[in-house]
Amino acid sequence: MRFLRSLLLAWLLLCGQAWARQVTPLDDGWRFLRADVTGASAADFDVSAWAAVRLPHTWNGVDGEAGGAYYRGPGWYRRELQLPATNLRHFLQFDGAALRAEVWVNGQLAGRHDGGYAAFRVDISRWLRAGRNQIAVRVDNSMAKHVAPLGGDFTVFGGLYRGVKLLVVPATHFDLLDDGGPGVYASATDVNAERALLTLRARVRNDGGAARPLALSLSLRDDTGRVVARSEQTLQAAPDATVVAEQPWTVQRPRLWRGPADPHLYTLTAELRDGAAVLDTVTLPVGLRSVQIDPQRGLLLNGRPHAVHGVNLFHSGRPGQGLAVCDAQIDEDFRILGELGETGLRFVHFQHPQRAYDNADRAGLLVWTEIPLNAAMDEGEAFRANLAQQLRELVKQNQHHPSVFIWGVGNEVYRSDDAVTKLLADMSRLAHELDPTRSTSYAHCCAPDDHAMARQTDVIGFNRYYGWYDGQFGDIGPWADRVHAALPARAMALAEYGAGASVLHQQDPPTRPKPTDRWHPEQYQALFHEAYWPQIAARPWLWGSFVWVGFDLASAGRNEGDRPGINDKGLVSYDRQTRKDAFLYYQAQWSRQPVVHIASRRATPRVAGGVDVKVYANGTRVTLKLNGADLPAQDLQGGIATWPGVKLQPGRNRLQARADNGATDTITWIATP
Repeated sequence: MRFLRSLLLAWLLLCGQAWARQVTPLDDGWRFLRADVTGASAADFDVSAWAAVRLPHTWNGVDGEAGGAYYRGPGWYRRELQLPATNLRHFLQFDGAALRAEVWVNGQLAGRHDGGYAAFRVDISRWLRAGRNQIAVRVDNSMAKHVAPLGGDFTVFGGLYRGVKLLVVPATHFDLLDDGGPGVYASATDVNAERALLTLRARVRNDGGAARPLALSLSLRDDTGRVVARSEQTLQAAPDATVVAEQPWTVQRPRLWRGPADPHLYTLTAELRDGAAVLDTVTLPVGLRSVQIDPQRGLLLNGRPHAVHGVNLFHSGRPGQGLAVCDAQIDEDFRILGELGETGLRFVHFQHPQRAYDNADRAGLLVWTEIPLNAAMDEGEAFRANLAQQLRELVKQNQHHPSVFIWGVGNEVYRSDDAVTKLLADMSRLAHELDPTRSTSYAHCCAPDDHAMARQTDVIGFNRYYGWYDGQFGDIGPWADRVHAALPARAMALAEYGAGASVLHQQDPPTRPKPTDRWHPEQYQALFHEAYWPQIAARPWLWGSFVWVGFDLASAGRNEGDRPGINDKGLVSYDRQTRKDAFLYYQAQWSRQPVVHIASRRATPRVAGGVDVKVYANGTRVTLKLNGADLPAQDLQGGIATWPGVKLQPGRNRLQARADNGATDTITWIATP
């Protein structure tokens, strides 16, 4: 069957017949060398001694998480591509190449891309030939002053760390070179229970030598497959030109995208035809919802207050792999975070893979997503142009996602002068030009709260770590009140807050650690969040709050906690195997599923005698047994029940907790005399 399919494909290519888009993954068959090699782009270059690799791939899987210096420089990838003779158009799509890439086809430079986190495409048609073709890609993750990011508390994993695809289309197709966007765009306005205004825009590219009359068919289906809107129009596509078609729709009585309660998605299908022949097809998820952010009421989803709480999600990563993860691992991260009951995520500190945005759409999570203006900037025009390019890519590739509600234009730039203020203003203005339906934000840290750089976006988020880097746990609420009172018309969020924790470090009760020390007890992180969340929840005018961070992450410059190279503020360990106590605390606060969890379960062995036992749960009352004996039941206060002075005997001590929500938990502590 595979042989017959290949014959049919070859026949269609040879005959030049109209056919729909074909997408072929090119993740296998690559050769790789972590070095710069003169002549490696040549068609006849010998790579037999290079390592065989499969994408996604990074050359920093080991040194990028070990702490200290790691390799930042060029690496080469090569593979062969077998193709029949054809007059169709061929594009390579790179879903992520960090940080700069050059693409060579049969020894000819086909394209360049600066920026490591957005997808990009290269038209390779003119350099192809029938039979064997050699693809060579030079990727370089060294710092270049014109490419963002120029700083940040994370490892810059180099390589083709996301997949590569071959796209084959007829000469007339939806535009594949519009900053990596789908070529078909949807924008919803005036959305309510009665109707939604949906504006569709399609960019049609004719790379042929003659004008062509075309039919553009658009349809919108609900999750049952029922067509709720449909239209068709005729286009005249001039040769070697792009024509833009727009279509306004009114969707009557739409089923709204309502967050986790009902994340309903429509499917938009755009079909380009020449007579009866289908030339190209694009499908997109579309969710109809409205978002307003009010300084006094917080965020309103479809006109109703909607508490946005969750975590900062750094790009999915794994030990030994860095950011070179597969879709299944991205899905695993979303399943783990789904246990929390979060309602929003902040995707940091750059564009994430499409799988992450798709997952957020399906889960009903509101997403703040941002460009990599992080920590530092360059005042040259080339850096500004690159940042604008990365913003165009972020918006065009993701504006159809209903989950996305904020375009972030920067994070913690460690300067507070006119240059950074102007840069933030320019990026916010560009975001509005690209998408006037969404708000912009900046994550502000290290200048006065009312500084001009914190006033260039529609709304603002603050990064605050009282009780970790400075101050005390109880400072967060009064600080927020002061800012809110001083800037009552400024909608504000808590963009980051958190504390480090190693599951290998146990101290019950804990003393306050120094952030830069090698001792980060898990219990201190739990106390931090137990103190923070009630203060945040008591201030519903905050339009969002995001724990730093969902998962521990690689940060080569760090040397703290239980090992160098890791930022351990995650609620879950880097290998995804351990949910820290703070994770279970938030699960008890946010989840609608029954939760009960005995804290400090890893604090064993411990000294026999009196110990305070703490349980998180989302019921109203918890019972506890010690070695089969009942202890007095306790009412939950803010999701926490405590038994002070419980006497542990030398040896094994079995604790069993049961909440009135039906959930149970059991642990064993070993006590020493």
